[in-house]
Formats: sequence, C-alpha cells, structure tokens
Amino acid sequence: MPGGKLIVISAPSGCGKTTIAKATLARNPKIELSVSATTRRQRNGEVEGSDYYFLSKQEFQEKIKNGELVEWEEIYGYYYGTLKRVVEKALREGKFLLFDVDVKGGLSIKEKYPDDSLLIFIAPPSIEVAMKRLRDRGTDSEEDLRRRFERMPMEMEKEKSYDFTVVNNRLEQAIDEVDEIIRRETNRKHPTKTIPLKVGQGGTTTQ
Repeated sequence: MPGGKLIVISAPSGCGKTTIAKATLARNPKIELSVSATTRRQRNGEVEGSDYYFLSKQEFQEKIKNGELVEWEEIYGYYYGTLKRVVEKALREGKFLLFDVDVKGGLSIKEKYPDDSLLIFIAPPSIEVAMKRLRDRGTDSEEDLRRRFERMPMEMEKEKSYDFTVVNNRLEQAIDEVDEIIRRETNRKHPTKTIPLKVGQGGTTTQ
C-alpha cells in the first residue's frame, strides 16, 4: 500500500471521542473523515455520502452477507459500519482516513489492516467521571444512559488492544497528545506497535 493510514479513535461514551476527532480533522487537512454506513433515518441537514451512507436494513444485511463491510455493529436498534470499498480506495490513493468508531469496530479494522492502522483509545480519568459527563450533557434518556453504562466495562477492557491510550482529563491537552501521536506515527517509516501507553493527566502511554 502506498503510504495510506487508517487512524482509529475509540472511547466509551462520555470520553470526548467525537470532540477530539473533530479537532484532529481541523488541525490536519491531509486527514479525511471516514464516512460510515448506517440504517438510521437521515436527519435534517445531513448529506448522503458526507455525513453517512444511508442504507435500508435489507441493503445493510446484504452487504454483511457479501463481505462488503470492514466492520459493523448493531447499536440501539440501528446498524453502523464501514464500507470496504471506501477504505481500500483510500489506501490505494495513499490517503489518511480518520475513524470515529466504537472499540469493536476499531479492533476489526486492526485485524483486517494490521500494517495500515493506528489505534488510539481515549480513556476517562475514571468510570465515575465518564458517567457524570454523560449525565451532565443531558442528551440521553435514562434508558440510553443505562445502555451506555452497561457497555463501559467491555469498552474499557478493550483498551489493552489499542496502540496508544490518551486519558482525557483536560480536553485541550488530550487533543494535543492525539495530534502528537498521529504526526509522529504517520511520519515514521516503521510506526511503533506496542502496548498502550497511558498518560495520567491527559497523557499518552505506549507499550
């Protein structure tokens, strides 16, 4: 592959993953956001092929059956996944793609593209802090909060399979650390592949 890279950012809910991903894109014009496919309804203002590829449940299941997805998961009744054709086109063209995905999706990408992927896990200072952030943002029903809380132990357990961990204690510092990891690892000929480094106050660790 001619120098492309799949950059994955994952985290439990309430850890600032999407905020950090957006800041990363804003700082790095050469990085493009990977557009996922989903079966949820298109919202006002969303653009097909820019926000998501919107598919019917039947279309999505056909793509699963035909092996057309790099990773997929059913979350809260809707399917979400990454189209293989999008990933392989980006790698052929030497592009850097950023994935804002859950931990299972991130590990599926690593499994299929081990030499072309860079996985960064965003961890909370503690589970209690992540839960408080979720409640404070006020966008989830009690049922949604319960589901998110139930997933957290599984999500935290997957951290050890990621290449780097950044603890989001202070958001700006966490953004800086993610940016530093990406710049360093995409510029070296043989990127570091190690056990996740955990930096305490919003810092990184590598293994």
